[in-house]
Amino acid sequence: MSANLDLTQPTGEPHVPETEFGKWFLRTETWTVHVLERALNDLQRLLPAGRTSFEVVADVGCGYGRSLPKLQQRFAPQHLIGMDIDPEMLQASAREVQAHDVKAEFICCSSSNIKLPDNSVDLLFCHQTFHHLIDQEAAIKEFFRVLKPGGVLLFAESTKRYIHSWIIRLLFRHPMDVQKTAPEYLAMVRAAGFAVPDSAVSYPFLWWSREDLGMMETVLRIKPPQVREETLINLVAVKPAL
Repeated sequence: MSANLDLTQPTGEPHVPETEFGKWFLRTETWTVHVLERALNDLQRLLPAGRTSFEVVADVGCGYGRSLPKLQQRFAPQHLIGMDIDPEMLQASAREVQAHDVKAEFICCSSSNIKLPDNSVDLLFCHQTFHHLIDQEAAIKEFFRVLKPGGVLLFAESTKRYIHSWIIRLLFRHPMDVQKTAPEYLAMVRAAGFAVPDSAVSYPFLWWSREDLGMMETVLRIKPPQVREETLINLVAVKPAL
């Protein structure tokens, strides 16, 4: 069961609340299987050779906690942390880990002001969280701060092309003026001090990340263009060792 649940919500933090549709979608099997699981599979194969387990694992923007049992199973942390700015989601996350007999700590905080000490995390998981953030540059600096030297950031994000699409504008709510392209996200992570070799970057073009939800390919048999503006970026970044 949950070891610790801190629901003290930060005050004065800029925050764009999720829509009711968005909250519903985060609890569906479509999200769990086609979004979360596929991202984890892709990120895990991009990890540096020999990195299979991590002592302290934190999920920044854990939502309803579907990721936490998966992180426990894949990386066997001794200390698992879930963070989110929404107390309601953290309470649901606590129930999720309890149902899977997983022990975790929960912290209510923003990604730009993480309530963890410097150099305290071995692996930081940021999955489909960054496009919700208003101060992205402050958040990536926080990620760098809390990771230990040699620590790993697993970053999976939807790009500006996807977030600005009509279907996402209709169903979800995001800070639209801060969205970035895939090259801009990669440049931002590198500029924060992380090492990201080209071999640790992936650009999936999954059906749910397309405006037509993949219908052009699955129904009309029209293949997507080889040259396109990417809708997703997955990358594994490492904080350089001292």
